[in-house]
Amino acid sequence: MPHRSLRAALSLRLPIIQGPMTGADTPALAAAVSAAGGFGILGCGMRSPTAMAEATAEVRRRTDRPFGLNLFVQDTPAPDAATVEEALARLAPLYAEFGLQAAVPARWCEDFYAQFDAMVEARPAVASFTFGILTAAQVERLHSAGCYVIGTATTVAEALAWADVGADAVCASGMESGGHRGTFLPTGRPLAEGPGAAAATQGAAPSQADFAASMIGVMALVPQCIDALAPRNVAVIAAGGIMDGRGIAAAQALGAEAVQMGTAFLACDESGIGRAYRDAMAQAIATDTRTTRVFSGRPARGIVNPMLQQLHAHETTVPAYPVQNALTGALRRASAEAGRADHLSLWAGQGVAAVRPMPAAELVAVLEAEWRAALAAAAAQLAAH
Repeated sequence: MPHRSLRAALSLRLPIIQGPMTGADTPALAAAVSAAGGFGILGCGMRSPTAMAEATAEVRRRTDRPFGLNLFVQDTPAPDAATVEEALARLAPLYAEFGLQAAVPARWCEDFYAQFDAMVEARPAVASFTFGILTAAQVERLHSAGCYVIGTATTVAEALAWADVGADAVCASGMESGGHRGTFLPTGRPLAEGPGAAAATQGAAPSQADFAASMIGVMALVPQCIDALAPRNVAVIAAGGIMDGRGIAAAQALGAEAVQMGTAFLACDESGIGRAYRDAMAQAIATDTRTTRVFSGRPARGIVNPMLQQLHAHETTVPAYPVQNALTGALRRASAEAGRADHLSLWAGQGVAAVRPMPAAELVAVLEAEWRAALAAAAAQLAAH
């Protein structure tokens, strides 16, 4: 059966999707973007099932427009004691700056399966996923709940894997993107063919070399994904470094049905980041971001700060996500509460220098005007030839 058109399925007036930013986005942001004609997605990767239900209800109180929820596809880890002790010892001096002791958290992460049940119960218009892949049965369960399913891909193989399990669309996330890389397939291992092949790869976690190999720019990734998925009738959404209407028009010229923009909305009034984070974004220049594992254990792009520099030598040895993320959580919260950016994970994409602080509805209006102007300029160039 053909998948539904993305624009029609989501009642999109504009091809603008606000990317999920777990820990930084808010129900107010998602609602404002949807109400303005875009499409808001609320990051729920670190929300409990109860918090997911509360946040969903808050979005619905603010708008009657459709919106989405996003989850991290992950298993709860069981790290060995030596790994944890070594990581705590490494972080102890940083915690001491705030008069705190590094300690093992109550839990490493939320239970994905409980979160998934909460998502099905919430019935958002879009169910979006990153860090891994669902089974075909899970996708069918979401379809039965009326959800349009979007998976994140950093390679063509990952895009095809999502098509195999029945996703409606794939968000092709270029290396320019801020925050965590969504890579989930080993790049050196060919994907087997046929139904169920994608699910069979779930146990094979990508290595650091795989993450490095999957650092493909959006201009290269999007058209390749579109060509690969066209026979499957799976929509492609472009993400990574898109900050204005020109970027939206460029993505559409490549064949993307819409764009997903995270960093552009991060500076909006409704986002959940504090003053220190906002100031760091305002002061950033185009060359200030790096991809690092030191904050969370999974490669993620953010603004360089003292903590990143201090731990840089340990890039390859910190525990994998979510263990490192949980171990640094209290430190990052203390830094935020103190109004200091030096120990924050300042997730931001390569376009961070182009952020425009303003209400989300105003930004959507500006993006629409720029997009229409870019389309008109392209049409004029075509007519001139």
